[in-house]
Amino acid sequence: MRRNRLIATLALALATAGCGARDTEQGNLDSLDNQLADAGSSNSRDPALMAALHDQIMVDPALAQQANADAVRPPTRPYSGAVPADPVAGATNGGATGDGAGTSETLKSAPAPKADGSCPQCEAARQSLTLGALASRQNDKRTASCAGEMRYSANWANRLPADLPLYPDARVSEAAGNSDNGCALRAVSFATSASLQSVIDWYYTRASGAGFAAEHEANGSQHVLGGTRSRDGAAFALFLTTRRDGGTDVDLVANNGS
Repeated sequence: MRRNRLIATLALALATAGCGARDTEQGNLDSLDNQLADAGSSNSRDPALMAALHDQIMVDPALAQQANADAVRPPTRPYSGAVPADPVAGATNGGATGDGAGTSETLKSAPAPKADGSCPQCEAARQSLTLGALASRQNDKRTASCAGEMRYSANWANRLPADLPLYPDARVSEAAGNSDNGCALRAVSFATSASLQSVIDWYYTRASGAGFAAEHEANGSQHVLGGTRSRDGAAFALFLTTRRDGGTDVDLVANNGS
């Protein structure tokens, strides 16, 4: 009988101890939950930590605009980077004219524009949106007939006639040509830092030296130097306008490319 009582007492003690342990563990869990909940609702536990977690991130607005170098989508605007202005070539001095490339040579002076101010080619240039359209409006039949099949590529700028090459410091923006079916048509648009008069004199010197009979037309800011050569039917037209920085924008069309 005593043995049964002892066993019952031990069992009750163990059960009581187990409940106490469970109660202690549960109390610890409840206390931890309360601490976490309290940390989430206020910064009283650790103000520095909560401020770091909840405050806004500091960013540099100027750098943020360019922080897309490795993004899948391109940035919303181009990266900033100003391009230095081109220097303007020197004026004619004693017959030696700067060519915009750091050299000088003696040039012939191009004839003055027609006294009556007529310039049919100026109107053709204003109405032409592409080099092909400009070529198609030329009076020379060989040039106009080859204009319809012109193809655009920067490589055509390297195949201009040997006697009418690119201006020394030319910056090509567009070029086109046609070498099919007997055509040798070339057209190129470029800009130069040289003055308009310097460019006209430079091309007039080459054209007249190569046997072209050239004439000069002008209407307002638009100038045209054009000519033909009787021995082979070669023809060219040079369209020039002055840029705001003092340089010159040029379109050149020639039917005797290389």
